[in-house]
Amino acid sequence: MKTIVSVSLGSSSRDHRAQIELLGEQFDISREGMDGSIDRALKRLRQLDGTVDAIGLGGIDVYLYAGTQRFALRDGLRLLNAVKTTPVVDGSGLKNTLEREAIEYLQRELGFELKGKRVLMVSALDRFGMAQALVAAGADMIFGDFIFALDLDRPVRGLDEFEEMARKYLPDACKLPFQFFYPTGKKQDRKPEPKYPEYYDDADIIAGDFHFMRQYMPDRLDGKMVLTNTLTANDVEELRTRGVATLVTTTPDFSGRSFGTNVVEAALLALLGKTWSEVTAADYERVLSELKLRPRVVNLAAP
Repeated sequence: MKTIVSVSLGSSSRDHRAQIELLGEQFDISREGMDGSIDRALKRLRQLDGTVDAIGLGGIDVYLYAGTQRFALRDGLRLLNAVKTTPVVDGSGLKNTLEREAIEYLQRELGFELKGKRVLMVSALDRFGMAQALVAAGADMIFGDFIFALDLDRPVRGLDEFEEMARKYLPDACKLPFQFFYPTGKKQDRKPEPKYPEYYDDADIIAGDFHFMRQYMPDRLDGKMVLTNTLTANDVEELRTRGVATLVTTTPDFSGRSFGTNVVEAALLALLGKTWSEVTAADYERVLSELKLRPRVVNLAAP
């Protein structure tokens, strides 16, 4: 039995545990929310170090990506560097493989037409693989990172412009406390406070991190597709009541919920027997092909 633990800065109300089988190996996977406390997260990571097979960092990123550039978040590095022995990941490696493949799968196997669809991607910096795949599919994109995280009402529509904005703003933004621009702890349980609702209203598809998406979403999302991950049963029901027609999660359902990419990536590291620095995109692609992981697609408009 391999043990995978995700230590998350998110709310402990979202904790979950499941036992699954991957390629003949039994896994005990769990998510432990630290309610926004970096100090608690650091303490728990040090306790787990050397006692489990792999650790995921949830509710925070270590690295953000724009094109070929990688930007390190100060708080993410603090958590990463607290672990000395056990392999530890933040999910970003998997986002650039699994989530890119998920977009291709929706088109190739399920017949989803993405060309010309208006897509609000609320956060592309932590899901650049998904962003590139949507652009390649011909979607009409708006990248909302700077609108919602930095309160700059400037819609970015192209990857070149997006990368230019990232180079301009991220070196300083990455030095700020992570809570400055992302909801952690109990903030994840608050009722959404709509902000710039016109961008949500105009979109056919809303894509990206669920917490980042939810904190500013309007009351109604009638007929829209939501492309995200890390959803509880309550999250799914909330989207249903807001009128969402189709839900797609890039990670599959494990015992009633979709875990974050950090959890799935940690499990892949345990399967591969490698550290984060040793693993390659080809390693992920090979194991993902063997696992045949598929996006979860739910018709929320059905009775």
